Amino acid sequence: MNFSYENFPQRPTWTELDLGALRRNLQLIRADLPSPVKLLAVVKDEAYGHGALDVARIALEEGAWGFGLSTLEEAMHLREGGLAAPLLLLGERQEAELEWCVAHNLTVCVNEPHSIRILARIASSFEKRVPVHLKINTGMSRYGVRWDEALPLVEQILAEKSLRLEGAMTHFAQSDEVDKTFANVQIARFDEVILALAQKGISIPLQHLCNSGGFLDLPHAHRDMVRVGILQHGIFPSQVCRKITGIAPVMSVKARIAAIQTVKPGESVGYAMRYTATSERRIAVLPIGYGDGFPRVRNEGCALIHGQRAPLVGGVAMDAITVDITDIPQAQLWDEAVVMGRQGDEEITVRDLAQLKNSVTYDVLTNWRLRLRRKVVNHQNNFCYGLNTDQTLIQK
Repeated sequence: MNFSYENFPQRPTWTELDLGALRRNLQLIRADLPSPVKLLAVVKDEAYGHGALDVARIALEEGAWGFGLSTLEEAMHLREGGLAAPLLLLGERQEAELEWCVAHNLTVCVNEPHSIRILARIASSFEKRVPVHLKINTGMSRYGVRWDEALPLVEQILAEKSLRLEGAMTHFAQSDEVDKTFANVQIARFDEVILALAQKGISIPLQHLCNSGGFLDLPHAHRDMVRVGILQHGIFPSQVCRKITGIAPVMSVKARIAAIQTVKPGESVGYAMRYTATSERRIAVLPIGYGDGFPRVRNEGCALIHGQRAPLVGGVAMDAITVDITDIPQAQLWDEAVVMGRQGDEEITVRDLAQLKNSVTYDVLTNWRLRLRRKVVNHQNNFCYGLNTDQTLIQK
């Protein structure tokens, strides 16, 4: 037998990514945008757990201008994957990162004078004129120069011959709620800067303010480009924002029944005996747990088996959850179960798991760990991602 890693048996627990749904979502988003407005697809944190390279390649085919990322490692992963499109590194860079950014044609956000000087010096040494985006803090109070202190920084950028002021951006603190008061305050502050620059004869080619919520609910803030992250994956940023018909989730999480136990009345299930049977019950064990990113709950939630809801009983362990299949007599060993996604007419949504976790959908998506191999469906090549023995990413 060939014991190479390519023949390694797949764990019976995985995330399933419908790249056909991703493509349709991007088409709907692009169709909803006025044609002059560019689309920046945000693919940080492995595209919110969906696989940055696959998402980026499809987004490019569907008209994305470029990609938003958080770390240098994320950007290098795309460059090494062959993507030559603009890559905008959000946040702030350490000095040691700037040379890499210039060498690999990465676009950085600039927020303060020192990094501008260093970046300009490095760009000059490479004999390049590199694009930068000015991050303006209009109220998020995280990264960026305050809107009322931005003009000197713009003048400093313009004075550096090796830098090109390609963009100006801000980020909404609250764009997907019913009350848009503060979002409109932020827009007004951003526009103060743009107007002051215009009065000095300075124009900025790419103004971008909108995240997914802003794209949906603040069309007057679309400007030259929008940054869309979670929406491309079929998840609306809130329950009250505008909806686009046809947007559908890309990710499901599945497992197979690994064991079945018959529990007698008075017997318990799991650590700390958090569940005690009051009658004879049939319990299925699914090999997924909080070590994979499933919420650590007790006697809450469910899985879908044969299109029916199987209630979770006992506590979630690191590598296992137990569900009651007494009312699903046809369930057998190695049948497929869905812990997030649709099966038949039933669905467990990302928002359902976020409620179990007392968190948000972003947290659920990005916390599914890579030991759950990513299986791609509805694409030219169906394959799985996993971890090699040295913890490097492999495609299978």
